[in-house]
Amino acid sequence: MSGTTTLTQARPLSCAFSRAARELGLKRGEFDLAVHLGRIRTVPDEGGGGGRRVPRTEIERLRTHTGSLRESVKVVGTTEGAALMEIPSGRFTRFAKLGLVTPVKWYPNRYRAVVWLYLAEELRRFAADEKNTRLLTGRTPEELRERLRAGADQRARNWRGRHCGFLLRQADGPWQRAGVVAGFLDPAEIDDLLTDPHERAYVAALRAAPPAHGAPGSPAAQLAEELMTADDPDELDWFRNDLAREVAEARALRPAPRPAAPSRLAATVGPRLPHAPAQPEHSRGLRGWLLRRSPRRAR
Repeated sequence: MSGTTTLTQARPLSCAFSRAARELGLKRGEFDLAVHLGRIRTVPDEGGGGGRRVPRTEIERLRTHTGSLRESVKVVGTTEGAALMEIPSGRFTRFAKLGLVTPVKWYPNRYRAVVWLYLAEELRRFAADEKNTRLLTGRTPEELRERLRAGADQRARNWRGRHCGFLLRQADGPWQRAGVVAGFLDPAEIDDLLTDPHERAYVAALRAAPPAHGAPGSPAAQLAEELMTADDPDELDWFRNDLAREVAEARALRPAPRPAAPSRLAATVGPRLPHAPAQPEHSRGLRGWLLRRSPRRAR
């Protein structure tokens, strides 16, 4: 009697972000933010694709409390945030400009203005802290009002610092960390700091891109590039020093890749080209046609 063997395909040990989000019942934006905040553990792609995936064990762990996970990544804008903290919207905006609350995301509205978003759970904690009672109900201290009069607005800078931390947590090595930091600097700053052309090219290839907002070259994409680039002098110094430190650590561990040197023979004789049959010099162009026609006229 012949036996029948059934082959079952082994289940992958991890899955792509899109599938993990579907299995957890999260919107993709909620899922990505949970990853950034470290609420969902990810691992490098075992297939060597260079991306990251979610272990199946992590999905199983999170299935039992998806609701609390979704609540932990809930974001609110200025109006909803002010209502949550039971303060006027104007006071909330002043808090944000002073850096007392830090945005976690942003998007451009139809007027190409930046709409900042904040974690609801962080705002609740801020409002519940007794140390902040005076800020929530009393008159804003003169020192803070002076900073506002001077034009203080820490929202973009604080978002950059937070986003940089998100990306660094996902980096797999010192060269990748250098690429993350380089993403917050203007290319001219990188050229000035990295004098080795191979290191500069390698870091540029690993440079972190701004969050996707619109097609490349669109006003929204340009706005994302502007918000991603540090502009305060002391902030620039921080990113420059951090990039120099990351590159020094990366260089000590593994030098930046160099292009392969051409072989000695190839350098001597040059590249071999396909052989083409020789053509008489006069066979090309109008003059050659006339020369070929002239013997016939003589006959």
